Amino acid sequence: MARLARIVKKRIVSGDGGWAYAFIAVALVVFALFTAYPVIHAFMISFQEYKPLGSTYVGFDNYVHSFEDELFWKSIKNTIVYTALTVPVNLLLSFGVAILILPLKKWLQTSFKAVYYLPAVASGVALSVVWLWIFDPLQSGILNQAAAFFGIGNQNWLGTSATSMFSLVLMAWLSSHGTSIIIYLAALIGIDNSYYEAAELDGASFFQKLSYIVIPFMKPTTLFLLVTGIIGSFQVFQNAYLMTGGGPDNATTMVGLLIFNNAFKYFEFGEASAQALILTVIIAIISFIQFKFLGNDVEY
Repeated sequence: MARLARIVKKRIVSGDGGWAYAFIAVALVVFALFTAYPVIHAFMISFQEYKPLGSTYVGFDNYVHSFEDELFWKSIKNTIVYTALTVPVNLLLSFGVAILILPLKKWLQTSFKAVYYLPAVASGVALSVVWLWIFDPLQSGILNQAAAFFGIGNQNWLGTSATSMFSLVLMAWLSSHGTSIIIYLAALIGIDNSYYEAAELDGASFFQKLSYIVIPFMKPTTLFLLVTGIIGSFQVFQNAYLMTGGGPDNATTMVGLLIFNNAFKYFEFGEASAQALILTVIIAIISFIQFKFLGNDVEY
């Protein structure tokens, strides 16, 4: 064993592999400190009643209490509804915009990509302030002004259970498509023109090209965006926290917001860690199902 260790050490330090390990060392340290250690520590805390000066081991009590908590199940339901309403529509909108941008000149493509991506680099707080102005319950709110044209009176969009979830969904529909548009556009540009030329020789229409060329070639990209979109949607926190705070009557309380409140509002770190791990398992199962049934014929 000692001889084997010396051989491995010699090859790593003196060979070309030594530089490779040196270059990735910083990334590995950062990953270990800020990702691996917090996950392991959260797993340990989930079995404890956490206290700064001495935690108490409680076994699976935090998990049991989470599964018995009606608010936890309601937050999961809210998250599923939000995900089901936003992710498919966002993918369709992003794909449609990418199709519209594709025939444009390169400088116009770049301009549109910059415009659509701009909200992704803007402050989430600043964007929320703009959307709060749009959803203002008074007549000065832009959405209420638009509704007035159809004879609809002022609505408290964020303050009633009937419209608060719709307001967050509408916010997701009309923002944050920049990344998906850029990825879709890059994939569209990567399709060889010979496929379109052959289709035109056969007299294929636009929708036939879309159905038999574009959509099949877009399947790997769509699967990637679907998986990452659902993961991001299940972790949504910022919109609910800044726009509604989870109200009214917990109508917009998402799992991420519930975990935050349990940890930093009620200081139930053990229960919050348990719920975070449950959320991790749910996301992992959903991702596995997507790859299982949608990724069989996908090649990257």
